[in-house]
Amino acid sequence: MHYIEQISINGEFVTPHGTERFDLYNPATARVTGQVRLADEVDAERAIAAAKAAFPAWARTTKQERIAALRRMQAAVAARHDDLLEAVIEEYSAPASRSAWMASYPAEVIAQAITALETFEFTAVAGAARVEMTPLGVAGLITPWNSDAGFICGKLAAALAAGCTAVIKPSEMSALQTQIVTEALHAADLPPGVFNIITGRGDRVGETISRHPDVAKISFTGSTQTGKAILRNAAENFTRVTLELGGKSPTLILDDADLDQAVSLAVQAGLMNSGQACVAGTRILVPLSRQAEMEQALARAIAAVKSGDPRDSTTEVGPMVSEKQWQRVQGYIRKGQEEGARLLAGGEGRPEGTRDGWFVRPTLFTDVHNQMAIARDEIFGPVLCMIPYRDEAEAIAIANDTDYGLSALVLGGDAERARRVAQQIQSGRVLVNTLAHEPQAPFGGFKHSGVGREMGAWGIRAFMEPKSLLG
Repeated sequence: MHYIEQISINGEFVTPHGTERFDLYNPATARVTGQVRLADEVDAERAIAAAKAAFPAWARTTKQERIAALRRMQAAVAARHDDLLEAVIEEYSAPASRSAWMASYPAEVIAQAITALETFEFTAVAGAARVEMTPLGVAGLITPWNSDAGFICGKLAAALAAGCTAVIKPSEMSALQTQIVTEALHAADLPPGVFNIITGRGDRVGETISRHPDVAKISFTGSTQTGKAILRNAAENFTRVTLELGGKSPTLILDDADLDQAVSLAVQAGLMNSGQACVAGTRILVPLSRQAEMEQALARAIAAVKSGDPRDSTTEVGPMVSEKQWQRVQGYIRKGQEEGARLLAGGEGRPEGTRDGWFVRPTLFTDVHNQMAIARDEIFGPVLCMIPYRDEAEAIAIANDTDYGLSALVLGGDAERARRVAQQIQSGRVLVNTLAHEPQAPFGGFKHSGVGREMGAWGIRAFMEPKSLLG
């Protein structure tokens, strides 16, 4: 059993003022594996005060001093790779390949921030003015459970690169991963108060951060509903915000697509991170002229996907993070059938061979139209739906007929045509015949998928404002 009794404020591990305990679970067994003591509003106030006190000195550091600090962070986080891998498997139960990525990515994303910072221009000339990019101040960083360590390190690295100090509120469901990352960051020998990590509930710690007049910037990744609440809170103090929210991403398969390649990429896009990904391509748009063959191919592919023990190297889909999330996904599978969608693979209940844990059968629906709940709502599980279209114009219209606009995938034999289609999709990122990620490109959403951008120079700039100097 793991008992996590401390948070990090002003460079020290301290006992929270908050007294509430939160049970930690292994999603693969549905058993309690530990407890974390949660921070409260008093702890949030103390953390913000520490970050505010540390800001003037950190804002004056040079680019090279910040790069040196980030390199220490990267080395310290990389040194905890094996501990982090075990924590991811135990606390999140991602399949082996995903867990390996989740353990490596925190150090990688710091390295990406270093690359962006090395070429970042802090000054520019605009006519007779000298324009200086100036750090905003204290940054409140609120991170989700579906890639805890990666989000902590990515947001913190960008904030520090910009010259901001930070208060981080990670998900209480990821406390073991947070503890390991916090220990690593302490080993990086950063100035006291530059980062503060306080695990607590959103309605207490998150609410305090998003309403506080001494917090100049909020960077949040999570649900659209919570993002709206943060935006309302931030308005009171004109706090700058970056919100990376939900998605209902389309995978648009053109009529000239190679079937085998399209099916492989569509399944990977839809089931990434066990479907618990804001960028997951859960709407698969297929040409009516090829619907039958694509139904057969996709049904075979989904039926062959193994959902089960994350320590089994053949497992491709792990359990849902919590019983609440498992019940949510089961409810949408029922709703899809009630709405008249036809089940091609999967369905309600647990996969064969699993008894305990919050496992879901990878599920594929067809005969779906774009007004069904399973086509409009972010389910956050391995539930995919096929939507037929008659021609290219209708395909683009269906892809754009959503409240979201975070990511999209276009698959086609004619690359130039596929790129032309991609340019017409309203999304912050559109992939064409690939699932490759470019860390120096901006990442973020249109519409209800968020506000602002992260990654690369855009991610650093999000923690700054330009100041014009004349005369």
